[in-house]
Amino acid sequence: MMYDAGESNEILNEFLVESYEGLDQLDRDLIVLEHRGNDPELLGRVFRCIHTIKGTCGFLGFEKLEAVAHVGENLLSRLRDGSLAVTPAITSALLAMIDAIRALLQRIEQHGDEGDSEHGELVAVLAALADADAVAADADSDSPSAEFDADTLAAEAPDVPLVGTILVARGEVDPADVASAVHEQAQGTAQWVGEILVARGAARPEAVKEALDTQQDIRSANVSDSSIRVDVALLDRLMNLVGELVLARNQILQSPAAKLDAALLGTTQRLNLITSELQEGVMKTRMQPIGSVWSKFPRVVRDLAIACGKQVNIAMEGAETELDKTIIEAIKDPLTHIVRNSVDHGIEGPQQRVTNNKSPEGRLLLRAFHEGGQVNIEIIDDGAGIDPARLRAKAVEKGLHTPESAARLSDRDAMNLIFAAGFSTAAKVTNVSGRGVGMDVVRTNIEKIGGTVDVSSIVGNGTTLRIKIPLTLAIIPGLVVTSAGERFVIPQVSLLELVRLEHEEAKLRVERIGSSPVYRLRGKLLPLVHLNHTLDLPHNGWPAAATAVGEPLNIVVVQTDGTPFGLVVDGINDTEEIVVKPLGKQLKGISAFAGATIMGDGQVALILDVHGIAQRAGVLGEGREAAATGGDAGRAARGEVHTLLLFGFGDNHRMALPLSEIARLEEFAPAMVEHTGPHDVVQYRNQIMPLVRLADSLPGVTGTADPADPLQVIVYANGDQYFGLVVDRILDILEVPVTMQRRRTGGAVLGTAIIQNKVTDILDIRRLVETVELDFASSVSEEQEILSHA
Repeated sequence: MMYDAGESNEILNEFLVESYEGLDQLDRDLIVLEHRGNDPELLGRVFRCIHTIKGTCGFLGFEKLEAVAHVGENLLSRLRDGSLAVTPAITSALLAMIDAIRALLQRIEQHGDEGDSEHGELVAVLAALADADAVAADADSDSPSAEFDADTLAAEAPDVPLVGTILVARGEVDPADVASAVHEQAQGTAQWVGEILVARGAARPEAVKEALDTQQDIRSANVSDSSIRVDVALLDRLMNLVGELVLARNQILQSPAAKLDAALLGTTQRLNLITSELQEGVMKTRMQPIGSVWSKFPRVVRDLAIACGKQVNIAMEGAETELDKTIIEAIKDPLTHIVRNSVDHGIEGPQQRVTNNKSPEGRLLLRAFHEGGQVNIEIIDDGAGIDPARLRAKAVEKGLHTPESAARLSDRDAMNLIFAAGFSTAAKVTNVSGRGVGMDVVRTNIEKIGGTVDVSSIVGNGTTLRIKIPLTLAIIPGLVVTSAGERFVIPQVSLLELVRLEHEEAKLRVERIGSSPVYRLRGKLLPLVHLNHTLDLPHNGWPAAATAVGEPLNIVVVQTDGTPFGLVVDGINDTEEIVVKPLGKQLKGISAFAGATIMGDGQVALILDVHGIAQRAGVLGEGREAAATGGDAGRAARGEVHTLLLFGFGDNHRMALPLSEIARLEEFAPAMVEHTGPHDVVQYRNQIMPLVRLADSLPGVTGTADPADPLQVIVYANGDQYFGLVVDRILDILEVPVTMQRRRTGGAVLGTAIIQNKVTDILDIRRLVETVELDFASSVSEEQEILSHA
């Protein structure tokens, strides 16, 4: 039929919204019901939902929808009274019924009519399932159970106590009479339970009326009546207006006039308070639990597992974690794709899992939690994992890498190949996956909303995808900084801490690895990136003048992809709530910027994309790791990952030692070197530090450093005593997997490894220093003895 427009459209829209909500809950309930069996509470809830849809669509004249719901209701009635047991076949049929109802609702919403589909085959299947064992069922149905509970009365009304329940509780009627009336009402009579009881003489009309009044009072106090539905477009409009109000508030707060006039100052402070509360309230109206996205995944996993011949159990943690609605909408499709991939690609079939000493049933865990102003989402499966070697081979096969470049990829880089366009490791193309379309779109969609996605895997043990996304995109806290006379905003979610070094301190504490400046922050080297240099703005010759005397160093410590680095800026202002505005098409392609905002004085400031800044500056681990590993990955089994300091002698002699063994890197002028006995020493931090010239101390090491040049010294701390290792040059700091061939001759060289395609000696600094320490202590004690006898 065609549904007329007009005032009745409001009724239709209410019916559609409530029906969609009910169907979403039905998907979840039926999946749980399949595992629990004939759970009375769940069956009662499912029955009430279908009964409500059937009754309302009969009132609205949707005959096809009513027919599908009616036959499904009959099957649910058999399940509810115990005549049938829940089976996978029944669950699949009921899920198909939900899909058919949802399709009819969508047709009605879009076109106003039910279309031509009769769903005859589905109706026949549901009817056949309901008629199974009909003889036994008929025998039972002639004598309805006298047992009285809420589920027995589920046909009457959802969400509130039933009239029959109230009458029994007051002692007005016998439970058996109510059960019989419910049974009669379920057969399709137009009368409700209360009317049937009055007609039979089992209840007084006055008692039924009082029960109805009580029910109405309870219904009026129901939580559903204390809330209203608001169109999303209206909320978006309201959010935009609040954003403009925040901008106006910021301008008033920074107005000199507001600070001079006492009365205006009080009004301004009141405006600030009201605006903040209004902003918070509007933000809350847009927040939704991530469970609203996850709710469909049990159904997705069940259907896909059946299609793939697998057994998969899905678990969820943190479903109550809230996100802005715009973020929720943006992550729906990426999360769905990841879940489907986990079932199709990740989790093995039952036989394979048993062969691998696993439970035949795979496990998929969805976890969400707030951390650092962001929402973290993890999708974890206990499947076969991802083999980096297979990914490298597939990359070569598809022409994404040459064999040489693929061999140089670290495990992390190889894992990230799954996000390349057109990349797939599926052995065959199915209707689920295998076409190489999806994971690249997943990463693109996540990054569009300011998030990141990362993957880690252990072959044989499973895969974990981690997604980090902001809580909201509309209004965010940010740190305002200045550089080259321009203002920029750094989102607070990326901010770790602020460091200010006065010029003398900067000169002492900023070190260099090759040509790259680093700062040792609580024992760890932090790469430094100058914002002016990265954005090609005027700068003072960075990094050559990184520690110029007279200039303090402002370091904003930020983090992206788990990699911290220091962003050097000219000045740090203050934190401020900013309204994020999208960039124009001319700037959208610049990775360093995530958006723009209007400051309190009406000027525009660009919002920095910390991830893009890190990529432009080359501080992320992917590029450095790839360069560091060289051909090592293709030549030998990969060892454990170590962070090494690489240094050299002569033309091509290279050595390395663990960075954790090093206290500092220093540079001393030749004039600072003094002598005590046979040892070269320097005065260092109020003590005498012996210098160990490795070119003279290790066999086969030849130095070529000019004696007039400053000494490059690696400082090692053994307890309270410092030792300085003099080398020709510092080359780099690398985080690389090391497969070392140990030397049998002992000495201060542990062995050799291939790093960056070159043979490199690994120094045993502790053994070397032990020898030097004994020699140095002996010579010092001899001098003290000579002095004591002088």
